[in-house]
Amino acid sequence: MQVITTVQKMQEIAQTLKQSKEKVGFVPTMGYLHEGHTTLMDEARTNNDVVITSIFVNPLQFGPNEDFDKYPRDEARDQQIAEKHGVDYLFLPNVEEMYPRLSGISMDVTSRVDVLCGKSRPGHFAGVVTVLTKLFHLTQPDHVYFGSKDAQQVAVVDQLIKDLNFPVSLHVVPTVREEDGLAKSSRNVYLSTQERAEAPALFQSLSLAQQKMFDGEKNPAIIVNEVKNYIQSHTSGMIDYVELLTFPTLELVAEIDQDVIVAVAVQFEKARLIDNVIISTDGSIDNVVL
Repeated sequence: MQVITTVQKMQEIAQTLKQSKEKVGFVPTMGYLHEGHTTLMDEARTNNDVVITSIFVNPLQFGPNEDFDKYPRDEARDQQIAEKHGVDYLFLPNVEEMYPRLSGISMDVTSRVDVLCGKSRPGHFAGVVTVLTKLFHLTQPDHVYFGSKDAQQVAVVDQLIKDLNFPVSLHVVPTVREEDGLAKSSRNVYLSTQERAEAPALFQSLSLAQQKMFDGEKNPAIIVNEVKNYIQSHTSGMIDYVELLTFPTLELVAEIDQDVIVAVAVQFEKARLIDNVIISTDGSIDNVVL
């Protein structure tokens, strides 16, 4: 595995790969790698000639009161994990390399962002699409891999690729979970012992929503209230949101007559956890294909 730290070197490698017509899979991350990330790498490794992974904690997607400085980092460990999972090139730039000057061009996202995490994090997805646009240009992948846990991000990336005509295919990999159902996340390390014991209730509440739909419930309000009540009864966390929306357009729906996402966010003392399930009209869990 080759570690790349400069934009220029990454561009040179990407151009060489493009000329050789090798199929390139790209996995963008913010590091502190866990099984969710490595599942994406394994999927990319299986289906491409070359795998590029980036590790970059992007300051543009953190708000003024968010955890950019506290975001967990362990580059040495991450390099070992990436190499073990077949990554050919690890792009590991610092902030000055990615943003060497004040940009004269800004990006904005005007749909799929006024709900879920985007509602309480103004500017977050503008930061996401800015860094992804740079990374797509730098790595020139044929295929890019994201996890369905960050479903709103997946929806925004889908729109970014389509609206700006990036010649890249988006692949969405199912959420990787602990044995008790908790979605894998770099932020799980911040949970106290009690909070860690409570955290599986997020997925349990989503499973309850799925069961309600499977049993024929079509009223979104009833399902949302069931999920809220379950979380409030089984955790000490504060609910940020529970929403049921169409997917991937992320619009409100009066009656469930199409694929929907049920998504939750819960704030514990030092960690904000998100989770979701995407459910077909018959109540089955839907594998995301965009």
